[in-house]
Amino acid sequence: MVDVLTVDDQEVFRAVAREVIDSTPGFDQVLEARSGEEALQLLVEANPELALVDVRMPGMDGVETTRRLIAAAPGLVVVLISIEEPANLPSGVGQCGAAALVRKQEFRPALLRELWAAHGS
Repeated sequence: MVDVLTVDDQEVFRAVAREVIDSTPGFDQVLEARSGEEALQLLVEANPELALVDVRMPGMDGVETTRRLIAAAPGLVVVLISIEEPANLPSGVGQCGAAALVRKQEFRPALLRELWAAHGS
């Protein structure tokens, strides 16, 4: 089982992510966080292998959250998620250490499996 951490300030997307993860064999939603700060605190409770991190969040954004998550758990695969077109995202998205960037609108079980096959251990 691939343990997944979802980090998003919007409950609507956390619920969607939970449904996608629950309906994808081999994946288990182990943690949910509403902010980057909360994600870092929760990281000590479990050892997720995959993190889905929203790019735009109040306080610590997804770029900084990704940097800190990877520093705290070097084997963690982080996938940034956003509703926005890639051209409208902050410049640091490409340099923060995330394995991939996906649009929330495209997040489905098949994409989750493809992401893990390409970037997981």
